[in-house]
Amino acid sequence: MEGTSVTEQLWGGETTKAVDNFPVSGQPVPVSVVRWLGRIKGAAAEVNGELGKLDQELAERIAAAGRAVGAGEHDDQFPVDVFQTGSGTSSNMNANEVIANLAGEGAHPNDHVNMGQSSNDVFPSAVHLAALDEVTHDLLPAMGALEGALAEKAKQFADVVKAGRTHLMDAVPVTLGQEFGGYAAQVRLGVQRVEGTLRRVGQIPLGGTATGTGLNTHPEFAAKVREKLAAETGLAISAPLDPFEAQGNRDALVELSGALKVYAVSLNKIANDLALMGSGPRAGLAELRLPELQKGSSIMPGKVNPVIPEVVIQVAAQVIGNDTAITVAGSQGQFELNVRVPLIARNLLDSVKLLASATRLLDQKCVQGLEANEEMTERHAEATLATATALNPHIGYDRAADIVKEAASSGRSLREVALEQGVSTETLDEALDHRRMARPHE
Repeated sequence: MEGTSVTEQLWGGETTKAVDNFPVSGQPVPVSVVRWLGRIKGAAAEVNGELGKLDQELAERIAAAGRAVGAGEHDDQFPVDVFQTGSGTSSNMNANEVIANLAGEGAHPNDHVNMGQSSNDVFPSAVHLAALDEVTHDLLPAMGALEGALAEKAKQFADVVKAGRTHLMDAVPVTLGQEFGGYAAQVRLGVQRVEGTLRRVGQIPLGGTATGTGLNTHPEFAAKVREKLAAETGLAISAPLDPFEAQGNRDALVELSGALKVYAVSLNKIANDLALMGSGPRAGLAELRLPELQKGSSIMPGKVNPVIPEVVIQVAAQVIGNDTAITVAGSQGQFELNVRVPLIARNLLDSVKLLASATRLLDQKCVQGLEANEEMTERHAEATLATATALNPHIGYDRAADIVKEAASSGRSLREVALEQGVSTETLDEALDHRRMARPHE
């Protein structure tokens, strides 16, 4: 099927009314939802033809039109603002009108393109499948790559000893590799959390029509459409546990958003640590050298900023905000329908896109190019007075505390003060081995 020019209008009167009624944000419904509406309606036409509900030749034309919308050939024909009627009826009618016009003579938006469907089941189905698709093919691969990059740095930095820090204060030594191993595990757990929601996200309410009863649809319709979509895409698309549960709420999308929020919190922690360890290069921690991507100041020559961690932190804040809106919207289900679905779609798909992009940036433009400043990490490991913790089994907490106080007030090293106070060289050599402190059980 040939695409349309941007000047050719394929939508009809209901779409025009919606454009006039909702001049809110200037943002249309996410294009991925539009494309999934096309895929669903194309598959629905094929099934209705097979079931004898729709003339076969007309079914084929509608199916071809739906596939063209699904392929993104007519994205410019969907102008309705995302802040619209809460069931997505306006966007569903927009899709019906565009597909009917593409299908040609005899194709009716409601009687034929929308056969066996309602906005109440088909629009949320499109949102679920758009989220499932983008998480599966975009976000999860990016997360897996970041986990791999962090794990590789954990190996590379395995023997780089540094001061640990708790409460932003000096603590007993750790290795830089241990820290990066922790970051890799955070991302790995994030993958597991997100993956754990997808089986429920893939349970779509299609077939429930207006209220979940399935009025005006063939009893085999929904299952056959799901089978076609699953076969075409490879996605795990299934029937809901209960049609009224599936139509009355959007809990699976709220659950997915919650998993995305947790991952955003993890990314914020990782990015913030990287920025702090890269601070300096002379008046900060300077334990990491971050890749130099661009000038950091329009006035200070030679300044380099942690721009990628800063982007990631901003994305994390936005995703957390999106989750709050999704949580509120998800709580607004009333009886047989949640009527905040466009808002959920906007924020959820925004979170998926932002996290996928930020994850790739952190991986490719930051983590992969990180270098350890071993001179500085060793200096910090030597300087931290918290290494006195390792003396506790040998001389007791109180005596070790006195040594720390004297070292802190005099500016002398822990070893020097300990020797002065009668701790043997042998004890100090055994207790103050930084690498052994970082790996006490090896």
